[in-house]
Amino acid sequence: MTDHERDHDLVVYGATGFVGALVAAYLADHGPDGVRIALGGRSREKLEQLRGRLGVDWPLIVAAADDEIAMAKLAASAQVVATTVGPYLKHGRTLVRACAAAGTDYVDLTGEVAFHRQSIDDNEEMSRSTGARIVHSCGFDSIPSDLGVHVLHQLVRGDDAGQLTDTTLVVTSLRGGFSGGTIDSMRTQVDVLRADRDLRRVAASAYSLSPDRKAEPELGRQEDAVSMPGRAVDRSLSGHVGPFMMASYNSRVVRRSNALRGWAYGRSFRYREAQSTGTSPAAPIIAAGLKVGLGALLAGLSLPPTRFVLDRVLPKPGSGPDEKTRRNGHFTMDIFTTTTTGARYRSRFRAKGDPGYAATAVMLGESALALVLDRDKLPPSDGGVLTPATALGDVLVDRLRATGVEISAKKLA
Repeated sequence: MTDHERDHDLVVYGATGFVGALVAAYLADHGPDGVRIALGGRSREKLEQLRGRLGVDWPLIVAAADDEIAMAKLAASAQVVATTVGPYLKHGRTLVRACAAAGTDYVDLTGEVAFHRQSIDDNEEMSRSTGARIVHSCGFDSIPSDLGVHVLHQLVRGDDAGQLTDTTLVVTSLRGGFSGGTIDSMRTQVDVLRADRDLRRVAASAYSLSPDRKAEPELGRQEDAVSMPGRAVDRSLSGHVGPFMMASYNSRVVRRSNALRGWAYGRSFRYREAQSTGTSPAAPIIAAGLKVGLGALLAGLSLPPTRFVLDRVLPKPGSGPDEKTRRNGHFTMDIFTTTTTGARYRSRFRAKGDPGYAATAVMLGESALALVLDRDKLPPSDGGVLTPATALGDVLVDRLRATGVEISAKKLA
């Protein structure tokens, strides 16, 4: 069901960027007939070139991300805006604010804690007053985490097996590449948090995205960078696990979903993420190396001398993995939990294609289409700054399954 009082059902903003072009191509191949899609960006020439490559006749919207008037017009013209223009801390605040004010549903790919927190503070009240669904993190950050816990909770609830307690996502397989945009987002977050002590303190909290920090349960420290035997997660998991670089963001999105649902997952719900380092004797050493390496990268981006070097060797904005790498990529994430009744469960989120690019294009595209076409099936909402699970829930689960993504859950013996 679409809103024909607006010019467009969906605007893909940042369509000429690396990920934006992948999203546009996905929608050109898989978007249903009749969905009125427009391409947005700051260069008409590049937009025209993209439209020609895609073989579509979609309208073009030329607008700069920092132009408040242009962003307001873009938002008012659409039922839904999907934006890939990052780093969102640099380039995203004007558009999301315009969508909140216009009552326009919004999806993005941010993995930036500081931006997400600022968006909550800036847009929660306005988006509730207009009914806009502001849905951050609709890609590899953080749909597998958020929907994986969502289906896990549903099965536990259906079995009347209590509530979730200790819950751990483990990346059990992963193949893909990095883009300059991902690295640029990391740089921006480091710069912003280094300059803003208050925001740095908020971002460090396990509940930095909570709607009400004072109402959250006191569960002690929740570690982001973990290293432990797999059996410490669940007795069915062999080998060793180490830090997963997206854990510090994804975990906060999942905790926000729990809070927005009135702590339906449980008041004693503890959530963390890790990745498998294998079963070889070297696995614990690899896990320790990941922990040291991740810390060294962040420290290197924070210090001018090493930042100078890293800026010259890391991928530049606008670059990304080639078509073969994107096609041959894949990932599997298993989420293990123990419930308050002592039962053990596992959910799985598995997809083909490079996680951050090919698979992300599918996830963002289907999130946007869910808002355009399935509004009467979505979870009840008065608008607000939501998460994929709370805004899209089962509708997105069904859509992604239809594309070949495995999203499953089962009770463990």
